[in-house]
Amino acid sequence: MKRVFKKQCWPIAVFLLSTMMITGCDQNGHDTPDVANITTSSKVDDQPITITHGLGTAVITHTPQRVAALDMNEVDLLDQLDVTVAGMPKDFVPAYLSEYKNDPNIVDLGAIVQPNMERVYALKPDLILISPLQAGHYQALSELAPTLSFDVNYQDSGSDHFDIVKNHLLTLGKIFDKDAQAQRVVDSLTAKVKNAQSVIENRPEKAMIVIHNNGAYRFLGEKSRYGFVFEALGVKSIKSPIEAGLHGQPISSEFIYENNPDILYVLDRTAVMERHAGLTSDTMDNPLLRQTNAWKNQRVIFVDSEAWYIAGAGVSSLNIIIDDVLKGFRYD
Repeated sequence: MKRVFKKQCWPIAVFLLSTMMITGCDQNGHDTPDVANITTSSKVDDQPITITHGLGTAVITHTPQRVAALDMNEVDLLDQLDVTVAGMPKDFVPAYLSEYKNDPNIVDLGAIVQPNMERVYALKPDLILISPLQAGHYQALSELAPTLSFDVNYQDSGSDHFDIVKNHLLTLGKIFDKDAQAQRVVDSLTAKVKNAQSVIENRPEKAMIVIHNNGAYRFLGEKSRYGFVFEALGVKSIKSPIEAGLHGQPISSEFIYENNPDILYVLDRTAVMERHAGLTSDTMDNPLLRQTNAWKNQRVIFVDSEAWYIAGAGVSSLNIIIDDVLKGFRYD
């Protein structure tokens, strides 16, 4: 999408409402999900808006002018609405948001998991947007400014993952008087999801998602941060007793060989955290993996690890993830 966030001469009619409990992309195909947890439909400057989220309640009395977005998904969603960000962590910024990282007018608020609280205080934000990754700082942040928590489940996403993202975006649109723009983005994402579902729906292939970390692998299945790939998009998972969470469960090449996936999605966490080139079929190759259906049929997909690992609940990252998922079904 064309970024216009550099229009910093605009009144910073930008705030990021990260209402964690927005459930929106209607699984029955409805293109206009309801905005959750907003007690009034009025504009912010006309009447206060009260938002209830997983950690508490925030009352927005005016259009925020200095927004601190402490999660890359929040930055991504604000970008979709052309809303200005006053401050954000800049330790791990995905490539599709690099303009924000390089903008000197956006204050660096430290690390995603451990924001620099002194810099947040100095920023004097009038709205703070967080995700579960910053939940431990909620009390201190909420004493500084209205703080909204985006209720994305990084432990076990599922069939409602897209709904949550889309409803959150619609809420942001209402706060910033960008309802029409938010709806256009929601409609585009809805169409993208429906197309992917139609491609995947009757396919028999079974897939596996693994994270590479310093030479070792971890498995993420239907009960994991990428559960939505299976539960919402309809990808069939290998049958495994392993239940995975935020970082998955350790596995070996033998585990991959024994479960013999038809499609193998590989996320390289080490490449993201250490900022170097990711795995390739040459560097991952071993005799056991070569015997799997995925390897034999060239369906080992090295995904965009930044989009998958750093984000995963923003519109840009979800578009990238869907494209990566579909690559596994396009080798016939």
